Amino acid sequence: MSDKKLNIEKELLSYLPEKDELIGNLVSSMEYSLTAGGKRVRPMLVMEFAKLCGGSEEAAMPFACAIEMIHTYSLIHDDLPCMDNDDLRRGKPTNHKVYGEACALLAGSGLLTLAFEAASSERAVSLNSTEKCLAAVRVLSEAAGAVGMLGGQIIDLESEGKSVDIDHLKIMDAKKTGALIIAAAKLGCISAGASKEQIDAAVSYAENIGLAFQIVDDMLDITSSTEELGKPVGSDSENEKSTYAALLGLDECRKISEELTENAVKALEVFENDTETLKKFAYYLLRREN
Repeated sequence: MSDKKLNIEKELLSYLPEKDELIGNLVSSMEYSLTAGGKRVRPMLVMEFAKLCGGSEEAAMPFACAIEMIHTYSLIHDDLPCMDNDDLRRGKPTNHKVYGEACALLAGSGLLTLAFEAASSERAVSLNSTEKCLAAVRVLSEAAGAVGMLGGQIIDLESEGKSVDIDHLKIMDAKKTGALIIAAAKLGCISAGASKEQIDAAVSYAENIGLAFQIVDDMLDITSSTEELGKPVGSDSENEKSTYAALLGLDECRKISEELTENAVKALEVFENDTETLKKFAYYLLRREN
């Protein structure tokens, strides 16, 4: 997995524009967040599902880069003072703390638009097909837009300081966190030309690990440290957010996240090829400490 992460990170940089004297600061700001580390969950899912469904990692790579660009843009914007107002991300100063709010805003927007350039590039078309790239762009658009991630973000913002129930949290997280994770699994399937049965199984896997991922995140905000997490802990409580950990308690959250992970692993049974990597990935996300 570490080798795949390195390949993804190298490929991500290849899509950035050249740093000329006029836009160099903007490109540096984009690069700063794009290379800040992270688990690369979404691009890894693209690559693994492409491979599992008989496709190639090379063909899936433009789609993997595209979804990581969208995820990175969302983090830049999330950290802005008008959103979560965070100073640390992955153990480093947030983008706006280094480059200023205006440049950070533009860097996020730059990565969002670059994602669609990557997914529809000549390289993406030559490795896949025009039809597959069109399908990929549609999946990315829906997952990142108002019915997906952006919808989840506005629900999150408007829920601060309010007491909301579990059903409300599930809808919010299905959009804010789950939509891009599901999209990642779909993109891998699209690149490989997967069957409907395979796509449905991939979506089930992604839905389960997506919710488990968010529940673990809520737990870590209570149990971890700023040094381990790479960002301030206790921010959910500070921002008066309802979370799974706050509503259910840590013990129940552990139980539910474990059940969701087992459901994800079970969803892989329809595949004939080796699913060991995706199984290990699900358990890795469950047991992570940051």
